[in-house]
Amino acid sequence: MREPPPGLFREWIHSYEEDHEDVRVYRPDGFPFPPARGRRAMEFRADGTFVDQPIGRGDAPDAVPGRWRLVSDRHLALTFEGAAPDRELEIVRCDEDVLHVRRPTG
Repeated sequence: MREPPPGLFREWIHSYEEDHEDVRVYRPDGFPFPPARGRRAMEFRADGTFVDQPIGRGDAPDAVPGRWRLVSDRHLALTFEGAAPDRELEIVRCDEDVLHVRRPTG
C-alpha cells in the first residue's frame, strides 16, 4: 500500500465489542452500535489532517486535532501539537464498513 485506502477518509467510531487480540475495530458513523456510555472516535481527512476524539468529561467526546502521514507500508504516524502523545497505527484492514488498526509495539 503506497497510499492509505480511500475508505479511510471519514469518521471512525470504536466498536470495542469487536476488538480482538491487539486489533482495535472501528465502524463508520451510522453503524447500529449497542448502547454505551461513550465511544472514542477518530477522523482521517484526505488533506493529512486528523481529529482524535477521546472520551472526555461526562462521557462526551473531546476533539484533539492532529496530522497523519504514511510512514511505511500500512503504517500511519499521528502527530499532535502537545495535546496528546504522538503515535503510530498499522492498518490491518480498511473498507467501507470496517477499520481494523493495531498499535505497533517495540
